[in-house]
Amino acid sequence: MSITIYPAIDLKDGKVVRLLEGDMARATIFNDDPVAQANVFHEAGADHLHVVDLDGAFQGQSVNGEIVAEIVESFPGKVQVGGGIRTRDAIDRWLARGVDRVVIGTAALTDPELVREAARALPHRIVVAVDARDGMVATHGWAEVSDMTAVDLANRFADVGVAAALFTDVGRDGLLKGCNVRATSELARNTRLPVIASGGVKGLVDIADLARHASEGIEGVICGRAVYDGKLDLRKALRLAHDEAI
Repeated sequence: MSITIYPAIDLKDGKVVRLLEGDMARATIFNDDPVAQANVFHEAGADHLHVVDLDGAFQGQSVNGEIVAEIVESFPGKVQVGGGIRTRDAIDRWLARGVDRVVIGTAALTDPELVREAARALPHRIVVAVDARDGMVATHGWAEVSDMTAVDLANRFADVGVAAALFTDVGRDGLLKGCNVRATSELARNTRLPVIASGGVKGLVDIADLARHASEGIEGVICGRAVYDGKLDLRKALRLAHDEAI
């Protein structure tokens, strides 16, 4: 089994940025042209993208929507989009614009029935974002921490047609500390949903470690700052994600 590499494009004020631990005040700009960045990833061999409207995540509605739409139109592969998607209308609008999968975070905690209904009507098109700080689910752009565990949130949606759980260790995101493989594989073993890892990937060792756990239910991994900083060669990561799992 191979895992899927999802290069990340996080959008703030129309630009490609990376945050440290989800803090909007600690943003580094990496590209003024998000569409060009998507094309760079495609040329490196990526056929999946993970796009986040960071402004939308904090405001609860699409802010960088037109730019996301341009990325979707330009990128030949599959794009999953998250950030401020908290209504059925928002879900339907993104899917109508060619998005492959919609990532829902805050609404999965605050309005679980929305997610269940959407997943039943749109099987394998909804991804639930399980963002955790010290094992507890973080919401509203990671600005708030709930009293629900990551496992409990994922299992809320294990039988309604959700495509995957996107698990982010918020405390590692953007810090290049290494992916929390232990927590990711533990979540994968304790839910029937495929799990996408995110947060802290620092190099090829993380890709290899995650790929070796693919049989436990790890479907893929989001790669962000390590790619932008040049610490992770995307072409090599894509090959390794396939080779390690064979």
